[in-house]
Amino acid sequence: MPAQKDRWVSSVSILIFWASSIPMWGSARLLQELSPQEYFSSLQAGRASLAYFSHNGSPGGQPFLEQIENSVEALQDYGITVVKVNCPKEDISRYCGKENAVRKAYLFRGSVLIREFPTDALFDVNSIVANVLFALLFNEVKYIETLADLQNIENALKGRSNMVFAYVPATGTAEHRVVMEAAFVYGTVHQFVLTTEATLLKDTGNDEPDVSSARLLFSHCQRAMDPAQPCRRTAMEQPLTLLNIHRHLKLMGAPLVTEVAEDPEKVSTVHLQLGLPLVFILSQKETYEADRRTAEFVAWKLLGKAGVALLSRDLVHLNILLRSNVALKTPDEGVPIKYLILEDTDEIITLVENKSKVKQIQEDEEEEDEEDEDEKDNNDQDIQDDQVVEAVSRDKKRELPLGQILALTEDTFYSALLETSWMVVLFYASWEAVSLAVLQSYIEVADHLKGTKGVSLSRVNCWDWPGVCTKENVTQFPTIKIYEKGERSVVYDGMWGTEELTRFIMLSRVSCPLKLATIDEAEGYLKGEFPSELSSYHHTSFLGIFSPATSEAREAFEEVGNILSGHVTMGMYFEDDALALSRKYAVLPPALLLARSGDRSVERIALSKQSVQDLVQVIRDELLDIFPEINVQNLPQYLRLGKPFLILFSDGDISQMESKEMLKLTKGTRQQAFVACWLNLKKTPVGRGILKAYFATMPLLPVLLWVNLHAGGQVFKFPSEQPIVEMNILSWLEKLKAGLEIPSSTLSEEDWKPPLPAYDFLQMMDMAMPELPLHTSHHHRDVPARHQAESPGGDTAITEEPSQETKAEKVGSPGRDLRGTAPRLAAREKQGKRHSEL
Repeated sequence: MPAQKDRWVSSVSILIFWASSIPMWGSARLLQELSPQEYFSSLQAGRASLAYFSHNGSPGGQPFLEQIENSVEALQDYGITVVKVNCPKEDISRYCGKENAVRKAYLFRGSVLIREFPTDALFDVNSIVANVLFALLFNEVKYIETLADLQNIENALKGRSNMVFAYVPATGTAEHRVVMEAAFVYGTVHQFVLTTEATLLKDTGNDEPDVSSARLLFSHCQRAMDPAQPCRRTAMEQPLTLLNIHRHLKLMGAPLVTEVAEDPEKVSTVHLQLGLPLVFILSQKETYEADRRTAEFVAWKLLGKAGVALLSRDLVHLNILLRSNVALKTPDEGVPIKYLILEDTDEIITLVENKSKVKQIQEDEEEEDEEDEDEKDNNDQDIQDDQVVEAVSRDKKRELPLGQILALTEDTFYSALLETSWMVVLFYASWEAVSLAVLQSYIEVADHLKGTKGVSLSRVNCWDWPGVCTKENVTQFPTIKIYEKGERSVVYDGMWGTEELTRFIMLSRVSCPLKLATIDEAEGYLKGEFPSELSSYHHTSFLGIFSPATSEAREAFEEVGNILSGHVTMGMYFEDDALALSRKYAVLPPALLLARSGDRSVERIALSKQSVQDLVQVIRDELLDIFPEINVQNLPQYLRLGKPFLILFSDGDISQMESKEMLKLTKGTRQQAFVACWLNLKKTPVGRGILKAYFATMPLLPVLLWVNLHAGGQVFKFPSEQPIVEMNILSWLEKLKAGLEIPSSTLSEEDWKPPLPAYDFLQMMDMAMPELPLHTSHHHRDVPARHQAESPGGDTAITEEPSQETKAEKVGSPGRDLRGTAPRLAAREKQGKRHSEL
């Protein structure tokens, strides 16, 4: 650092040397003594000189002559000669007259008198230099007395030049001299303004100024392009010396923010050269505009204390943590750059103003890393408590391949929606674990849909752009919306798996309900052949048939389609020959036909006067498989039915015979009384934990159980010595109904509640559509009759009535408020607490 300091000290010396190298009137650096005739004949145009006219032996002049002689060298540095003019006794001219002797000194430029100074105003070297320069720099240094004068000067300078405003308690002081010497060097670059009015110092914004000390402010008027925009002011906090003023003006003239595209270790700015630290704001392409604003905000706060640079991660590959957002480079040689994780701009300012804070932050981060390592080694099971946080934490140093996903900002969001037919937008928070986990699935979805015409995937980081998320009514993260040509949007409310997301996006591209024009299109729709873009996706197709007289039912069906868009495929046929299509399937309009994926067998449901809510529930229930494989994703859909489970636990896929026998149970009226299902322990290992909760020892597999979670919590085990066939199962169920079987275990009556409301994931899934109750009471008179559709060949249809379901109470979605600071840094990772800590 001494070498750096020498550089900027020497620059001032060069300036002063330049001033002192101006040819002198005579080469001597001592006080010259001339006669009046010699003095006036030697004056040159444009050259300044200070003359004191004295009579030999005049009383009282000796002290002043000593100060004049002491100031010779200082004034000669600025090209000003100092002369003692010896007046003859008989000379009674203007300058040698008796009344002027010993009491005044005169400043000339050439032969023109500039100023008369009373000798009592030139009491020492500082007062002599200050007053002489002040008189010569009349245009470069304005003296003001009121705030209005200051504002008028600032207004005149806006957009053109900057101003240096100095307050000194009195003229002729050392501080006054320093200001004048600085004005001599920088007066052609900046407008200098001087005052001795203490009230004016208070009016400039200093709350409790020390009026006994000189102050200097730099007014940034050149940046104020708008006449109504005030000039920013930056105070110099160091004492008023020539070197400090030079240093301050150098800092004010440096770029506010330096953009860096190289190794920060190689970066050198004027701040480092002057012994100040350099703060790097780590940026990336997606957040450049916000990072630039943040850097400018910090730069204004630290002006004169530190430099600020914007370092692009995209242009410079740094071997640092992805969550690091700030770097600090000190002027000390050999000290490495410190990369830090800070939350807001206040921490940066504190970091610069309090140097010990850097060490404290690093020690805290090291302690956190050590604690994480200890917990990982000694308490790995606790880490698994929240698997999402654990997975994200494990992969936090792995950079995600986001090349196929467009990053949107508040400047590009709305224009981007208009550039493609279907824009999928992920609204997330970069510090939140679930958001980062979903982002990984989102990347996989982008790979699946790569090349799909008219579909683009994008993302908005709500931590960086809260305004966009607020306008789009995003109240929790993550949220996915699909925009159709920048207008209508559909919100995704399903599971966050890659397959589910991809399916939702593809189904959302098709109108819901899809209006079919011909009977052939309707037939192709039921077979899964139309529309062609969905032919590769297994789905249940719903076809509504309406006649001109059933317009009310058709309107309700269209509203249901809007609600379920992205979740199901719904078609609608209401042409003049709709009766012909309905007769083909032995139904009367309004009616609903459904064809399940796989066998594509067509079933029919008669529609009467169902409300929109009832019809939504009918379609949701029909989407459930007859004999489903239970897993973590679909369990909530079957739990909310409120029915007992007849569940077959298997160590792998079940056999064809077991599948066939269980499917027999699902046919007929019995299927409405319980949910017949199976669970593959290899695909869903949590099933082993369930069995251990039911039994003291692990039973032999496969094992068939009757579990009534909603009434009594009794668990019955099908006799292991009997084969799992329909007849044996029916006989066993009759014994259960008669109370002849003893339960293998009884579950605790204590509610199975999550440890905290934030972990109530089932409720979150239930409230996926807050505008519509997912559990609606079906009154018997409104329940549609379900038929096994008569095929074109004339097979007989079987009619059944579904049982009444329980009505669930509608609860508000928990959600999370958007969080943000303005200005803010780029994303900062937040670590969730584990269950044990909570």
